[in-house]
Amino acid sequence: MKKLKYDVVVLGGGAAGMGAINGALSQNVSVLLIEREASTGGVLNQCIHNGFGVHVFKQELSGPEYHEMYMEKLSRFDAMYETTVLNVDVKSNTLNTISISGVYEIKYGSLVLATGARERPFEALRIPGYRPAGVFTAGLAQHFVNLENRLPGHKAVIVGSGDIGLIMARRLTLEGVEVEGVYEIMPYQGGLTRNIVQCLDDFNIPLHLSTSIVEVHGKDRLEGVTVAKFENGHPVRKTERFVKCDTLVASVGLIPENDLVNETIELSDGSGANVDDLMRTNIYNVFAAGNNVCIHDLVDFAAVEGEIAGKNAAHVAKGKELPERMGILKKGEGVGLLSTKYTIAAEPFKLFVRVKKPMGTTILRLNDQKIKTVLAAKPSEMIEVKMDPSRYNMKGNLILSAMEVDKI
Repeated sequence: MKKLKYDVVVLGGGAAGMGAINGALSQNVSVLLIEREASTGGVLNQCIHNGFGVHVFKQELSGPEYHEMYMEKLSRFDAMYETTVLNVDVKSNTLNTISISGVYEIKYGSLVLATGARERPFEALRIPGYRPAGVFTAGLAQHFVNLENRLPGHKAVIVGSGDIGLIMARRLTLEGVEVEGVYEIMPYQGGLTRNIVQCLDDFNIPLHLSTSIVEVHGKDRLEGVTVAKFENGHPVRKTERFVKCDTLVASVGLIPENDLVNETIELSDGSGANVDDLMRTNIYNVFAAGNNVCIHDLVDFAAVEGEIAGKNAAHVAKGKELPERMGILKKGEGVGLLSTKYTIAAEPFKLFVRVKKPMGTTILRLNDQKIKTVLAAKPSEMIEVKMDPSRYNMKGNLILSAMEVDKI
């Protein structure tokens, strides 16, 4: 077994991982990236649509353009590509990897988890029927079309209105596939409003809310699906109808990838890593950033979180003690997701929030302190909040709530 030693090791080379490399390199430490794919970029490499980079580069870029421009910011770092991490031992600060070049034991000063998220599989929906050829997750369909130049079929139905599914509705239409419609079990959209407009409305693709699939037809190849209206999570009898299709694309959510450390770091109820505003987990020298903390709707936010994680990981690797946590953030009324659980309360930081359901004009409160007013709050769109300890008390137990103005 070969042995290596680095100040900072970054797991994952997507947007958050590249950000972590950039943050660590700014502190003049040795950095190693471990990536299971053949290059950096992660899912950016298959996202040929624009909409990336507005915050970081102040311009709209495609995924590959964003990847290339961010890589130009990075100075020298070591990398192990097409490499699998076998295990992580946070007590001895070591991890083991395997690749075509052999098995390695790697010692680290600090570790940054930028492992992203995986798609929730169609099987998780427990819909009756076989699982014939023609059933894809949205990311897999995107990979086939954009990277492999292969069409999944000729007539498609999309279940779930997440952003990747909306984008694939447009992409498949542009490639000549007939997209019969997008079916969303909730009474509201699951993706960004801009994607509803640009991907569905502009191409006359219908969005069916409170509607989903109740049966899959076909054994060897998908022949069609039965859809029905839903109320309170249950199908409504006598609303079923058959839709003929040979392709089913599932866009039903993402799951943070923390399997390597799920027995050692503290996770949220959504299985994201619980971090403070320095992106530190409950292990003093293990940091996390990006979609394995919470699912972001903009890649820029993941990259910026990565930079914070990488910079602070480098400080710890050099022997610096970081400030103690002063407060704990908890979800209050109306709040479905918080990107940060603990506060250091030393410097301003950005907190990302998702509400539980669509609201009109909404006020966010931190305990009894009003911190932001949002004209229209949606679960599909993150709310960015600047938390400033000079303005708000951020010590002790902190309850963040969201409430519509007319209900206050």
